[in-house]
Amino acid sequence: MLAETSLSIWGWGSLGLVLFLVTFGPFAIFYFAFYILCFVGGGFVVTFLFGKSNSEKYLEQCEHSFLPCTSVGIPKCVEEMKREARPIKIDRRLTGANIIDEPLQQVIQFSLRDYVQYWYYTLSDDESFLLEIRQALQYALVQFSARSKETDWQPYFTTRLVDDFGTHLRVFRKAQQRIAEKGDQLKDQAEELVDTFFEVEVEMEKEVCRDLVCTSPKDEEGFLRDLCEVLLYILLPPGDFQNKIMRYFVREILSRGILLPLINQLSDPDYINQYVIWMIRDSNCNYEAFMNIIKLSDNIGELEAVKDKASEELQYLRSLDTAGDDINTIKNQINSLLYVIKVCDSRIQRLQSGKEIDTVKLAANFGKLCTVPLDHILVDNVALQFFMDYMQQTGGQAHLFFWMTVEGYRVTAQQQLEVLQSRQKDGKHQTNQTKGLLRAAAFGVYEQYLSEKASPRVNIDDNLVAKLAETLNHEDPTPEIFDDIQRKVYELMLRDERFYPSFKQNVLYVRMLAELDMLKDPSFRGSDDGEGESFNGSPTGSINLSLDDLSNVPLDETLQLHAYISDTGVCNDHGKTYALYAITVHRRNPNSEETWKTYRRYSDFHDFHMRITEQFENLANILKLPGKKTFNNMDREFLEKRKKDLNAYLQLLLNPEMMKASPALAHYVYDFLENKAYSKGKGDFARKVPPLIQKTYSDPDHCRVAAPIDDNVDDNIPLRVMLLLMDEVFDLKERNQWLRRNIKNLLQQLIRATYGDTINRKIVDHVDWMTSPEQVADAVKRFRDAFWPNGILAEAVPRRDKAIRMRTRVAGKTKLLEVMPDELKHIIGAETTRKGILRVFEMFQHSQLNKRMVYVFLERFLETLFPQNKFPELFSKLHSRSKQMQRYKQRLLSTQAPSLQKR
Repeated sequence: MLAETSLSIWGWGSLGLVLFLVTFGPFAIFYFAFYILCFVGGGFVVTFLFGKSNSEKYLEQCEHSFLPCTSVGIPKCVEEMKREARPIKIDRRLTGANIIDEPLQQVIQFSLRDYVQYWYYTLSDDESFLLEIRQALQYALVQFSARSKETDWQPYFTTRLVDDFGTHLRVFRKAQQRIAEKGDQLKDQAEELVDTFFEVEVEMEKEVCRDLVCTSPKDEEGFLRDLCEVLLYILLPPGDFQNKIMRYFVREILSRGILLPLINQLSDPDYINQYVIWMIRDSNCNYEAFMNIIKLSDNIGELEAVKDKASEELQYLRSLDTAGDDINTIKNQINSLLYVIKVCDSRIQRLQSGKEIDTVKLAANFGKLCTVPLDHILVDNVALQFFMDYMQQTGGQAHLFFWMTVEGYRVTAQQQLEVLQSRQKDGKHQTNQTKGLLRAAAFGVYEQYLSEKASPRVNIDDNLVAKLAETLNHEDPTPEIFDDIQRKVYELMLRDERFYPSFKQNVLYVRMLAELDMLKDPSFRGSDDGEGESFNGSPTGSINLSLDDLSNVPLDETLQLHAYISDTGVCNDHGKTYALYAITVHRRNPNSEETWKTYRRYSDFHDFHMRITEQFENLANILKLPGKKTFNNMDREFLEKRKKDLNAYLQLLLNPEMMKASPALAHYVYDFLENKAYSKGKGDFARKVPPLIQKTYSDPDHCRVAAPIDDNVDDNIPLRVMLLLMDEVFDLKERNQWLRRNIKNLLQQLIRATYGDTINRKIVDHVDWMTSPEQVADAVKRFRDAFWPNGILAEAVPRRDKAIRMRTRVAGKTKLLEVMPDELKHIIGAETTRKGILRVFEMFQHSQLNKRMVYVFLERFLETLFPQNKFPELFSKLHSRSKQMQRYKQRLLSTQAPSLQKR
């Protein structure tokens, strides 16, 4: 079917084609194709012309309606560049104080001129970019100034700064000790000291180690860039911070143009040495101090530098042509220089050979020691502390402390009687009150050392003790009432082989001579210093009357005692305001139950805490009394917090397990909680002497200097600062507690005599003065003049010659030793003073360690300025790449792995 259909189509088609060709001819096909092509082409031409005309009309209509005027790209850019830039208005006010704003504007101008403009103008003369950078810097400074005004700087300057310096010094001291333990195995001791320092730092800080920042310039620059970027994020508005080009410029100016040069200068040991010499420029050089430094120096470079300079001066003096009296002077100078050269040569040879001599050991084994009389030892603070240590070792401390307490009683009694006589002349009568105080003081001494209940008791002639007791009961006490017994005790200490004679054969005696500078000088120079400081009171609480034998409270009854602070309030007594705590006490007896209330002040808690920690030393590790607060200590919120802390203290104290561990503690607890007025632990006489500084039981190798030293000390800002620095500089915590207590008393007297009772207020006023606009403006001007003297960028100071730097070190050490007062040497000893001062000086001779201290101060500054921005966490992250930190964590994991495997 399909085949027939296709055949018919082809047949009809062929018939039509034949008829067309017969009718029109063969050329008709070409004409037909030409006509079709012309028709299609004409249609395209007409359509194009019509569309173009209509499109142009439509675009003209749109131009006048909503579409903007179009322009070609490059001409548009040229047109924009030819236009005049709109002026940017910059407010020159930064801090609100014109005296600060003016030098700050100059610093900004100089920074842009010397760090940006010198290369930017080679690319473009358009100043809008520079103005935008200036505007961003000024905005950041405005925000920084606003934060500074809202910050309380008193804790930073009086606590954090001092704590950080003390921590830095403690880390350095521990690093030195580790180096000394390693002995002569070290080739590069300076490099090993730096590594050991940061090893100790990570053990103490636990979370942060700054070794990379302080030892690697590349990491230091990266740290400063990151820190500046964080500060810009905080201080700049979001729009400016998102502008990466401007942000990077400002970051580089701050980090590499300002902060890095400043930190490098502050951490340069030579700069610090020159600054030390400038600070004490008024003191004249002392020949004896200079020779001591030469003899004690362990740096060959220092000795060679001094020797070369002495040789140069020697040649000059020998070249002079003099006669008459001048020749004798020159001969003396030549002899002095020859002696200096000889000492330097001898010291260099000894250091190169490695044959160091321990003077103390040499004197103890082979040397002929001079004899210091006992009466001189008892009046010299330095000698007394060594004799006290020896007496405690031999069990004779009660005799020594009795002698000292009687000395204190005599001084106090004489002063009280003199005051009484002067008042009687003026017509004032207070005889009974004064005599009552003296009688109570005398009875206190008797009960503490001579009565049958005294523990430990001074063993002396019973007839003398009985005579003294009768005198106390029937006569008024006099300053000389204890003289006979005191004389007997002195003779006992002098002649008994257990005491002074054996002390002269002990190594403590040799160390005492070293502290007194007497290992080479047979004469005792301590007696030339006067009578020394008299000690008014018992030197240590461990000799107080022991109540172990007086405790008649059975243990079962002790377990039934409960107490808690139920209320707190503020009282005003004759203009003195203090907080009072109401303690509700429950005691259950086998046959009855009692409940009462007693009222105690914080000072009562403090005295009670000191009594029990002195009698039971193991309690000091367990019981922690809440600390004092200097300002705003009557706020309701603070009182509630203290009430909670004191309650926790009471509950821990009354824990049955603690009572079982210290059965004699019960008597103290009952006495404190009894419904009566609380009497201070050591009576009126002993309370005139400040209490012992609490012992620090935390491991000094692994703790920061960041906690209050003592409640009483922490309440007095300058005393806290001075005592903390003396602790760390002279390592007083390794000495006996009596020495520290004596130093504390002297510092208290000095501060009170100098500033009176308003010292804390004066400290706050001084901090306010330090942060006043005048002082801030002065600091900005010094910074400006240091970096741009006379408005010109300071050139990099060339590094001074090594010999000059070494001689500067010697001069700096000499100045420091010379400026130390003799009174300080008499208190803590000449050798301890020398070692402490030289340790501090040596700490500043390592630029890496100086950088660490500068960065710590900077971090604490930012943490104080931006307390809400979690800077401690940020610094932990920035220092997380520390190699020492990684090693420390690996050591922790290795030590914890065995215990984890056992589990």
